[in-house]
Amino acid sequence: MPKVPPITCHVLDTTKGRPATEVKCEISYISSTTSTTPDQPFATAQTNSDGRVPSWTPIQGIIAAKFFESNGEDWIKLTAGVYKIRFFTKEYFQRAREPGSSLTFFPFIDINFEVTEDSTDQHFHVPLLLSNYGYSTYRGS
Repeated sequence: MPKVPPITCHVLDTTKGRPATEVKCEISYISSTTSTTPDQPFATAQTNSDGRVPSWTPIQGIIAAKFFESNGEDWIKLTAGVYKIRFFTKEYFQRAREPGSSLTFFPFIDINFEVTEDSTDQHFHVPLLLSNYGYSTYRGS
């Protein structure tokens, strides 16, 4: 059984009062809060029927190797630094669109957060509460 990744997330569609399914997500690592280097995703995921990301799929390459075991299945550690989760919300709203409803103001949403040296052994849960024209997030448990 795969381990629970150290960073998890879920998306709730507040306009419908239910989980947002099949939302594409990418996670990136940025070495510091002052980095000017373009971030590059190291893993992708898609929310399940409960709006949750149960696991991340590494993108092959040097960056992903820092976070995943060689078999590519389990995320084994966190590195201190800034992480970004990008949620592709426009595609979700295009699929979920009901007649007469608006799409969305946000084609994607980036949530950035910092993992400090003294918190690399903690679990980070990042919920996204989503509507067509607004969103909210917080550090979950």
